[in-house]
Amino acid sequence: MTRNLSLRHFRAFVAVANTASFTVAAQDLFLTQSALTATIQQFEETIGFKLFDRSTRRVAMTPEAERFKAQAEHILKQFDSSVVDLEALSQGRRGHVRIAAAASVTHYFLGKALGKLRRDYPDITVSLHDAASEQVERMVVHGEVDFAFASPHKQFDELVYTPLFEDRFGLVCSSDHRYARSRRSLRWPDLSASDYIGFTADTGIGAYLRQHANRPDLFTNSGNEVSNSSSLAAVLCNTGGYSVLPALAAARITGPDVVFRMLSTPTLARQVHLLTRKLRSLSPSSELLVGYLLRTLHETPVPDGVRVLAKG
Repeated sequence: MTRNLSLRHFRAFVAVANTASFTVAAQDLFLTQSALTATIQQFEETIGFKLFDRSTRRVAMTPEAERFKAQAEHILKQFDSSVVDLEALSQGRRGHVRIAAAASVTHYFLGKALGKLRRDYPDITVSLHDAASEQVERMVVHGEVDFAFASPHKQFDELVYTPLFEDRFGLVCSSDHRYARSRRSLRWPDLSASDYIGFTADTGIGAYLRQHANRPDLFTNSGNEVSNSSSLAAVLCNTGGYSVLPALAAARITGPDVVFRMLSTPTLARQVHLLTRKLRSLSPSSELLVGYLLRTLHETPVPDGVRVLAKG
């Protein structure tokens, strides 16, 4: 019989209990007085005892109703709170977002976007993973992250690749290196393999250069490799070598001691994409973060050699 009860009965009971008036309670609930009376009577018939003693002058709760009132109010508050939580999730005001990103994206765009999101939506939390491109793609495919920002590596059929920006490759070396002092334009065919420091094949940079640079000797003869640009500056300054980086990644480590020079013949540029799963919609919180990233991408000045591809 309790299946006949609903939140409508609880709201009717609490309204009458709080106002001690069927007339006022009916107005608060936007019901006719006869409809409210019928609802209370149905409630009383279902539970098997009276909720109110009524006279021409007053409405008073029975002892059973007084004991039940706190429970009824608690049930309504829990339900209303749950609805508010659902609305917050649907509108992106609350939730947890799992993402992976290349370090250069985090440094120039994503960090700023996260700060703005945190300011406007403090109840949205984020888990950020920094991993090589091949690993990042697999993390999206397997649902370990909701989406990612990285260069295409394996080009999985299960993923959607949306271009964000591209940046041109150039040479990075210490300020006292011969390539830094040279006034000639730097070309791929002129580079020495002996002091080249490359990127491992599982990285987006390493995979791209192996495929497009047309200098296989750089990757087979030098033997010196790193897996991320964060440690590259220290390696360059202490070994006297040089490396090749996209302009955005290079801007993170250049300064008085490390310089960046464009490379040509061929002129190479990588693209960084937004990686999402096919046939899977982003959560409202994820869509919010992507929107913040795109706006930040268009608002942030970028180094020479970087071109934004994403629509504003």
